[in-house]
Amino acid sequence: MATSKDLPDVGGFIRDLRRNAKISLRQLAEQAGVSNPYLSQIERGLRKPSAEVLQQLASALRVSTPAMYLRAGLLDDKEGQGVLAAIAVDPELTMAQKQSLTQIYETFRRENARLAEATDAAATEAAATTMTETTAAAAPEAPATVAAAATGPVTPEGTPTEAVLESVAVTEAGGAPAPTTTTAAPEQTAARRAARKAAGAAEEEQS
Repeated sequence: MATSKDLPDVGGFIRDLRRNAKISLRQLAEQAGVSNPYLSQIERGLRKPSAEVLQQLASALRVSTPAMYLRAGLLDDKEGQGVLAAIAVDPELTMAQKQSLTQIYETFRRENARLAEATDAAATEAAATTMTETTAAAAPEAPATVAAAATGPVTPEGTPTEAVLESVAVTEAGGAPAPTTTTAAPEQTAARRAARKAAGAAEEEQS
């Protein structure tokens, strides 16, 4: 933590800023929302202002709040605050130059922080997209579903038997057609020959 040995008295810092801005003690008190006697005691080092009062004074004097906190010993010298402290205590710079350098430095830091956040967000989105594409490529394809050619009993392999197909065809046609030619059994052929011979003998007797 910065101490009074390391940094000038915050009251003197406020007084120098006020005089450089060419405003009176009463005007600064009104702009910062504090009483005139209270501000006078701060400038003389008789009162230690709170962080809220320092923020109000910094806004009224158009100086960064961190720089004001540094001068009051309320900030550690880290995360870039050392630069602000160095600017604030540099004896070769005027108050106007210190204010300008402080504002430029903080503007650069905010811009860099914004760019870093944008870069991180883009990298996260790209990683998520790559993971999604990889997962989709590695997923196994769903097996194709083959519909049966006909309903009814099937063979052990799952296909309709010829008998079932014929039965379906006969049912749709309204009955099987009569066969055009038939092949008689040998016994039937012999009986027919014997019948023809007997008929011929009977016809001869009658004649």
